[in-house]
Amino acid sequence: MPRMNPQPEAETLPEGERGGLVALASWSLVAGVASGFLTAVFRLALEWADRLRDAALIRAHGDGIFGLAAILGIAATATGLAAGMVRKFAPQATGSGIPHVEAQLGGKWSGNPLRIILVKLFGGVLAIGTGLALGREGPSVQMGASLAHLVGKAGRRHEEECEALLAAGAGAGLATAFNAPVAGAVFVLEELVRRFDMRITIATLGASTGAIGAARLLLGQAPDFTVPPLAFPAQGTIPVGIALGAAAGLIGAAYNRAILGALRATERLVPFPVELRAAAIGAAVGLVGWLAPGMVGGGDAITQRVLGGTNTLSFVGLAFLLRFALGAISYAARTPGGLFAPMLVLGSQSGLIFGTLAAGLFPGAHINPTAYAVVGMAALFTAVVRAPVTGIILVIELTGCFTLLLPMLGACFAAMLVPTLLHNPPIYDSLREDHPVEPAPGSRSLRTD
Repeated sequence: MPRMNPQPEAETLPEGERGGLVALASWSLVAGVASGFLTAVFRLALEWADRLRDAALIRAHGDGIFGLAAILGIAATATGLAAGMVRKFAPQATGSGIPHVEAQLGGKWSGNPLRIILVKLFGGVLAIGTGLALGREGPSVQMGASLAHLVGKAGRRHEEECEALLAAGAGAGLATAFNAPVAGAVFVLEELVRRFDMRITIATLGASTGAIGAARLLLGQAPDFTVPPLAFPAQGTIPVGIALGAAAGLIGAAYNRAILGALRATERLVPFPVELRAAAIGAAVGLVGWLAPGMVGGGDAITQRVLGGTNTLSFVGLAFLLRFALGAISYAARTPGGLFAPMLVLGSQSGLIFGTLAAGLFPGAHINPTAYAVVGMAALFTAVVRAPVTGIILVIELTGCFTLLLPMLGACFAAMLVPTLLHNPPIYDSLREDHPVEPAPGSRSLRTD
């Protein structure tokens, strides 16, 4: 008779393969710890750069026009330098770096991992610290992946295991960037490899465990955002969540087009070197920082103010328009920097606006606008990236708002459906196809040591 309860695959592995799996799991922990410390240092460096920028803006305002000139000059120089580092040493380090990691996992290997790490680290601090509306998670993912691959090579693991470690290191980088270990692991399976693979899953879980264990020694254990306790929403509010998701789908499609449009616009400025184009964008961001210091940078402080309910609705609306444009323009500078943190800003702002309007239209529904600010974060993430499970888990880990799972599901359903019907591809697919990265002259492939 056939066996009714076959043994799990791991228990039927040949003895040699079991040993290889144990070795991979062990090295994933090592890679995770290394990636966790590296990306935690990156986070701390960005926090230091933010404080330095805020202090410089305060001091410059006291110097009038000379202070403004100094801010514009510093911003232009730092951004141009970051773009120049990318062009000269590691073109693969441009932007978020996630499309490059996906390309490597697809067999398109390029770049020197050590150069990528250094350019991402120092270039990211320069660009994001200057005030560009870019996130820390893209650089963290690429640095984690590159470092984990180096760990695999140092451990003399074969190519398949090095690829698994590269994917695992990417998840460890995201986990550390947002203090979200589960989201980091899910992101690898849902977005990077887009399948369930036993070895990659084991390596990713091990790397995320090691990364968070190491990073929390430096960063602490609290969620990134403080949100007041939110009650479970009433069943009648499910249609409101779906409507918010549809709106987020439209916003996400528009944001994807804005990013790609900004990149294409700067590409047309061929007579000007990339450093000069980046410097011009840096100066523009410096001017925004001079006029509205709280509107520049990665945006965590903006998201926290939205979730804390400290801004008026009209202010949030104006800030949304400013950050929408600033995010696309900042990405066009071609410096290291990610898209997740700016998306969370826009998602929280659009969700708060939507929730406030819905509360006014349906006073009997007892709608809490803050709850929809949280839901909006997951919905816009889904609309832009098309990774709904990652978006939901990431936002829950960032805010601790597990009570909002049901409206998040409804919102992400609509946020996934609308841009798909509009034939708007996920942002990382578009970036990988429309803007492929070529190896820098003299750089080595990741396949060679």
